[in-house]
Amino acid sequence: MENILSARLRRSFLSFQKEWEGIQEIRLRSGQPLVLRLSGEEWFLDKAGNRIQTAQGALRVTAEDIQESMAYICQYSLYAYENEIRQGFITIRGGHRVGVAGQTAAVEGKVGSIAYVSSLNIRIAHQIKGCGEPFFPCLWENGRPCHTLIVSPPGGGKTTLLRDLIRLFSNGFREYPGMSVSLVDERSEVGACYMGVPQNDVGMRTDVMANCPKTEGMQMMIRSMAPRMVAFDELGGEGDMAAVLAAVYSGCRILTTVHGSCLDDVKQKGCFGLFERYVFLKGWQRAGEVAGILDSKGRTIFGAV
Repeated sequence: MENILSARLRRSFLSFQKEWEGIQEIRLRSGQPLVLRLSGEEWFLDKAGNRIQTAQGALRVTAEDIQESMAYICQYSLYAYENEIRQGFITIRGGHRVGVAGQTAAVEGKVGSIAYVSSLNIRIAHQIKGCGEPFFPCLWENGRPCHTLIVSPPGGGKTTLLRDLIRLFSNGFREYPGMSVSLVDERSEVGACYMGVPQNDVGMRTDVMANCPKTEGMQMMIRSMAPRMVAFDELGGEGDMAAVLAAVYSGCRILTTVHGSCLDDVKQKGCFGLFERYVFLKGWQRAGEVAGILDSKGRTIFGAV
């Protein structure tokens, strides 16, 4: 993972490797200190690779660091990643996601490209097996899985939880039987496919369609793989909602995520009432932890929302 950083920044990480697994984010901003989010806390690094709590004496990122890191991230072919960059992020091997910001070049009122990249947000994907087990029984009713929506602010661990729930539904857990799950992995963050094969454990009964738009992918999987459950990350606009309704009418159960922090956010997005379970996470300070679960009528059935 550290191989995507510039050689200068990489040297500062050599003494930090023992703590690499705990890193959630690495933020690079041209001319500013390198910022780490480690186990929910913000840290800086000095030039020797030591953690420090203040920006004074911190390692500063240069424009050259950004350019060199982008070359590594894109494997020296920016053109091959042009479509992803235009959306503001790049997904790399392992399911890690690199957010990109800078000066855009507009074409007919739309983003044609990001001409000058000045900021990178490297979000490290972590697989935490078992994080969905404590409340997994709450996602079943009358012997069948519930349509479930995971709600979290950005960086709150929703993709990590989604990955583990897919594994649990696929493999089965205790008295709950396993089932066929179709994962439409639009950005290849959940399964982290490499040459079509998931690198993350998403369960033995899970079929993955990677790097495919959600709306098309759901239709393809329902037609070809006959899943009992369809899963995907980040429910978006009207097209996604229409695809979800089509999947529901076909008899599939839905497991997905959405950005938000409270029930009002869910209602504003038009998602309330469509799902049977709403799993709210605590946010980036306690990434992946569940605050509470509501049923379709807004009643708390786990924790406290």
